[in-house]
Amino acid sequence: MIYFAAMQKKNTLIFGRHPVVDAIESGQPMDKLFLQQGLRGEFEKKIRQLSKQYNIPIQVVPRERLARFTRGNHQGVVGYLSLVSYYNIDDVIPMIYDKGEVPLLLIIEGVTDVRNFGAIARSAVCCGVHAIIIPTKGIAQINADALKASAGTLTKISICRVHSLISTIQNLQLSGIQVLGSDLKAEKAIMDVDFSVPTAIVLGAEGEGISKSVLGVVDERFIIPQQSTTDSFNVSVASGIMLYEATRQRAV
Repeated sequence: MIYFAAMQKKNTLIFGRHPVVDAIESGQPMDKLFLQQGLRGEFEKKIRQLSKQYNIPIQVVPRERLARFTRGNHQGVVGYLSLVSYYNIDDVIPMIYDKGEVPLLLIIEGVTDVRNFGAIARSAVCCGVHAIIIPTKGIAQINADALKASAGTLTKISICRVHSLISTIQNLQLSGIQVLGSDLKAEKAIMDVDFSVPTAIVLGAEGEGISKSVLGVVDERFIIPQQSTTDSFNVSVASGIMLYEATRQRAV
């Protein structure tokens, strides 16, 4: 518990224009930015430019919301430092190949439960996943609960945050990485998919699965065979099954 308490302290709130800008430009990983509604001018443009450059989610909120974060002079902006560092997927892939390894990536879409997210990360590290790719929006916050559920493994794997999953998938495909998605309507069983080649596996939201737009750009869909047709596996359980199959094939 001491470990996670220490990690929680790292999730520091910062506020004020210069402190927030300085933190971003100095390379401090930022979890999220809150910008005051109605703010205009050069500072507002700079914050938006920085959030795009560093893939930081930004949310516009009323001044009253910012006042609930802090009693200090926030000057219209509040940010949270992240518990983990974020990496550029374009930098990660060459490093994988340089080590003579076959890329195995996870793409997570719409998973908002921090415990599921943490459990997925734990399975990912156990099965040798090189990186987890997440969107800037609509994803679980990497907080102390997520870290606890991951048994600390979220700090041991490259987390890559991107603006567009579709564009990222297309870039991965251009890099020779096949992108696979689980789909209950698919005909091909997971055992018949080749995971021995460079692969990225897409995981979808709890209950909803992968969105149609993302599913529409994957290279291949597969199904995890199950006895019951009334329900599907929990996303963290499904991720463990998929990653184990990839590990099994790569060990042959």
